[in-house]
Formats: sequence, structure tokens, C-alpha cells
Amino acid sequence: MKAFVTGATGFIGASLVRELLKDGCSVRVLVRPGSDRRNLEGLTIELWEGDLRDGVNLRAGLEECDVLFHAAADYRLWTRNPAEMYESNVAGTRNILEAALANRLARVVYTSSVGTLGNPGDGTPGTETTPVAFADMVGDYKKSKFLAEREAQSFLAQGLPLVIVNPSTPVGGGDVKPTPTGKIIVDFLNRKMPAYLDTGLNIIDVTDCARGHILAARKGRIGEKYILGNENLTLQRIFDLLAQITGIPAPKVRLPYAPILAAAYCNEAISRLTGREPLIPLAGVQMARKFMYFDSSKAVRELGLPQRPALEALGTAVEWFRSNGYVR
Repeated sequence: MKAFVTGATGFIGASLVRELLKDGCSVRVLVRPGSDRRNLEGLTIELWEGDLRDGVNLRAGLEECDVLFHAAADYRLWTRNPAEMYESNVAGTRNILEAALANRLARVVYTSSVGTLGNPGDGTPGTETTPVAFADMVGDYKKSKFLAEREAQSFLAQGLPLVIVNPSTPVGGGDVKPTPTGKIIVDFLNRKMPAYLDTGLNIIDVTDCARGHILAARKGRIGEKYILGNENLTLQRIFDLLAQITGIPAPKVRLPYAPILAAAYCNEAISRLTGREPLIPLAGVQMARKFMYFDSSKAVRELGLPQRPALEALGTAVEWFRSNGYVR
């Protein structure tokens, strides 16, 4: 099998490339000129330089490929120019799927997010069918991914053999940016996390998440969504696990939500004037109002999604960040 992977320099995408290579697949990856390629160093892959805005280039890149994994996304909790995020996440998805349709690929796996799914927010896990509307989306990242997922689904009527996966919160090695969750771990390791908000996340090992993409290509039903997640944990519990791994004391002070939200609004206003990323992203605080719990049993049942314990995944992340100079 020859796979084409977008977003291969990112956290999930790079892990996906490694898992495909383990399976003996031939891999071609889309990379932007001048992009950070540290996550791909030493891998036997074909680099295809291009951009999601260039449909002609994408069509050429997908020639001779069997499967497309579209994992690329502009993942930021704040941006001074939201239009750029919609251009990448929505228009970019349309362009790559049009190219896949033109090349008659055997299977396409689109990486969405649990952020596009319905979520009761009270600790009851959301599923692939929990009701949701655009009005439920918080921040431009979630809004753009919601629209991108609907864009992807529109290709089903044209005969595109599409499967959608909705990763929850991956952790592990190779988080070079790092992601917002990775930054929480790094801040904890650097003892810059004195307190916490009362919220919760669904944690999955990034390697299991990558394996879920491959399983979706092989076993997923066309037109279906699959949550790629594992353990639902409060943020306090995540810090307790990190404390168990590292010996660093977990924060004990729980912050009230209202003053943090007010501070986030102030930070947002300042960032609009300065162009600098806010210390407290408003979208992140608004998301924290809900417990982002999800049920991945469909992916476990139908795909055989691996479920490595969160303790192991967090331990891998800690070791990687320490080994790669993120901890002072």
C-alpha cells in the first residue's frame, strides 16, 4: 500500500507515518517549503513539497497512491488572523479531497477532532452521535474543524470512500510544538503550574491514536465516524499521575472559573493590539468550562483501537520532553 499523509510534520501525523512504515507501507508526505521537519528526520519516506491551497499540486502528489490520510490542520487556540485558519482547515480540506476524488483513491481517512462532536459537559461522555450544532463550537479552531468535517462529509455523495476519525487528546513522544496539552505537561515539569481549573480531558497515547487511523483505513465503514480516545480524567487526576511519574508535587489549588475567564478576556484584548499570543487563551478557558469526556467504545469494538493506559502515555511524554530539552 502507498499512503499519502498530510500533516506529517505534526504530532499525530508524524506518529502515523512511523506506524505506516512499521507495517511496511510506502509513504509520501506533503510538506510545505521551509517547514519544521524534525519529526521526520531519519525516516525513509518521499517528501512532496506543496500546499493545501494548490489543487493542481495535490492531484499530482496523490498519483500512484492508494490511501490518503488527511491529518493536516492549523491547530491554535488563538490567531490574529482567523481567516488563515479557515483557509487551511476548511478550504484546504476541500482541495485535498477533490484531488483524492480525481485520483480515485481506494480509501480516505480524514482527521477531525472530538471538538466537533456533541458533549454534554457534565461528565457524561459524548459519542459520535451526540447532538451538536455550529453554535456549540468555541473558538475559531473548533469552528473551522466543524465546517471542515461537514465539507468532508459532502464528498460522500460524490462517491469518495471516506472514513472520519475524531481524536481526543493525544499525549506521548514527538510533540515538538508542543500542543496545548503538551505545554501543560512541560509547564508542570518546569514547576510553572501552581494551580488548576476544574475540568477534564480524554487522554490517548499518540501511537494508539496513529494506529487508530490505520485501522480506520482497513476496517472502518465508509461514511462513519470513530472517536479515537481512551481514558476520561480530570485535570487534577492528570497532575496526580504526572506527580506519580516524576516525583514533582501536583498543584493543590483549584482556581475559580470566573476570574480566570475575565483575565482571558483582558489577555485577548491586549493580544489583538500587540499581535502576541495571549498568556491565557480565551478559547482554552471557555473549553475548560466543560469536561471533555468521550466514549471510544465504537472504535474499540469495530476497529480494535489499542488502549494503552494514560499513565504509560504520560510517562512517555515526560521522558521525551526531558530528553529533548524542554525541561530546564
